[in-house]
Amino acid sequence: MSLPTTETVFAGSHIDARPTLEAAAFLLDGQSAAIDAVRYATPTLSQGAQQMASAIRAGKSLHYAAAGSSGLMALADASELRGTFGIPTEKIRIHMAGGVPVDGHMPGDTEDDGTAAGQIANEISNGDVVIVLTASGTTPYALAVAHAAQHRGATIIGIANNPGTPLLELADTPVCIPTPPEVVAGSTRLGAGTAQKAALNLMSTLMGVVLGHVYRGEMVNVIADNAKLVQRAIGMVSRITGVSADMAEAAIAQTGGRVKPAILVASGCSPKQALTLLEQHSGQLGPCLSSLSTNRTTTSN
Repeated sequence: MSLPTTETVFAGSHIDARPTLEAAAFLLDGQSAAIDAVRYATPTLSQGAQQMASAIRAGKSLHYAAAGSSGLMALADASELRGTFGIPTEKIRIHMAGGVPVDGHMPGDTEDDGTAAGQIANEISNGDVVIVLTASGTTPYALAVAHAAQHRGATIIGIANNPGTPLLELADTPVCIPTPPEVVAGSTRLGAGTAQKAALNLMSTLMGVVLGHVYRGEMVNVIADNAKLVQRAIGMVSRITGVSADMAEAAIAQTGGRVKPAILVASGCSPKQALTLLEQHSGQLGPCLSSLSTNRTTTSN
């Protein structure tokens, strides 16, 4: 029986026999090759981003489910969605085999626990999107969650590093990232993990773009909940509208720290008008600003 690619020994690796500096370069080459593999998945990642955005627009939830290193990649991506794009925390669910570790210990046997999916199923609703990750494509925990999601009427985005595996066959959107064998055989926290993190970054960022939470390359739906982000928000409002930093700060204060409506307030709207305009244009800032510009031109004529 042939081994899956993620378990195969990298031919000629012998990283332990190399000088440390040479071994470091060899490791980095492995990471680069893993990132290159993500390019093969960009069509399905784009499709997944659209599905995630549609779920959020419809008031549905995003679920991330994985075990081990894949679970850590899922945790990192899911935990950033509120801060970066303002996705409500109640619309994000993280399901990690054995729970999120708090002491640096991840028991290996939890990935074999398919029964845990029964409890998770109660949190999944029809129309939700469930993002399931497993490097092998065969992890029992991940497959059990995917089956539970299927029965609940959710859309399954399956991410795996081995082609033709059960998760990819089960998923509505199968994302195969064909990473080469690991420099340290079977250590999927290396190349496979890096590729998964890049894939999740790509997909969730595209979701933010589709939802209108990125404008001119800036995160205009950021939750400004610390001093650094408050200053970033002020800078965004000032750059996009051309007003002073003081005027930008005043606009942000009028909108309760929300950047998109603050940009419209700084452009001449009342806070109430800003929210109405954003609703009319599905949260897309560009059309809102174009509408204001058109109205001004019409009024001046």
